[in-house]
Amino acid sequence: MMIIKINDRELEFTLDNEKTLGDVFAAIEQWLLNSNHRISQVLVDGQIISASMLEETFKKEITGVKTLDIHTNVTAELTATCIINLLEDINEYEKTAFEAKSKFFENWKESSSALFIYEQMPDLYSYFFNTFSSGDISAQTLRSITEEIQREVNDPVNEFIKVEPVLDEICARLTDLPLDIQTGKDLRASQSLQLFSAVTEKIIRLFYQLNSQGCLPQGDEIKTIAQGFADFKDVIKELLEAYEKHDTVIVGDLSEYEASPRLKELYLSILKNCKDCAQSSTQGSDV
Repeated sequence: MMIIKINDRELEFTLDNEKTLGDVFAAIEQWLLNSNHRISQVLVDGQIISASMLEETFKKEITGVKTLDIHTNVTAELTATCIINLLEDINEYEKTAFEAKSKFFENWKESSSALFIYEQMPDLYSYFFNTFSSGDISAQTLRSITEEIQREVNDPVNEFIKVEPVLDEICARLTDLPLDIQTGKDLRASQSLQLFSAVTEKIIRLFYQLNSQGCLPQGDEIKTIAQGFADFKDVIKELLEAYEKHDTVIVGDLSEYEASPRLKELYLSILKNCKDCAQSSTQGSDV
């Protein structure tokens, strides 16, 4: 019978209908995703399997394999390391001569850091793609965006707590949105929506970061919050459409009675769960 180990610990895994290593990996991969791990190395009967060998390896019948060793890394740790590399990439890009920047971009997009954020953080990838390919976003702006995400990964709890006063200010500005439109304060109205979108994206990023790093208790309430964010996208879409049509009645209703209170409610719910989880961990360590 094949022995399966993850990070040198034997896995209690019952083989049911799995016939090939590919079938086994498909089952294990879902477990790894749920525990926020990524595969870093695979060994079959002691042999390291390179990326080019995976396709052929997956076809192997499990009856002919004695041991399967899988080594993983926590996704948050990989992300933190990746961001350090990305900041170094920005520094290198700034030092690169103008005529060589095109070649720099071609090499960069095939790098492990680029491939990682393309899969895990597509929004951040788009910023890097823009800067390195066309230069529409300055390297300085890109560095600021990357450093902000670095803080979110390294200390998501503290970063989340710091959002609250900003959120309160944005919610207050949203209630003034219809009046700003009516009185011709188009710049302020536009800025309010941009800031609201930015803080919403940050809260969502932090929610998933907190969840992946075990800073939130697992259960139905967290699933409800995740669904709440999914539903919230419709509110934002309706708000933006009403704003573009200068429909101040709908803008007022959505901003005051939907967007502001619902985002604040989601934020406070995450904050409560975060504190409850921290308290539970502290009590557990005291036992």
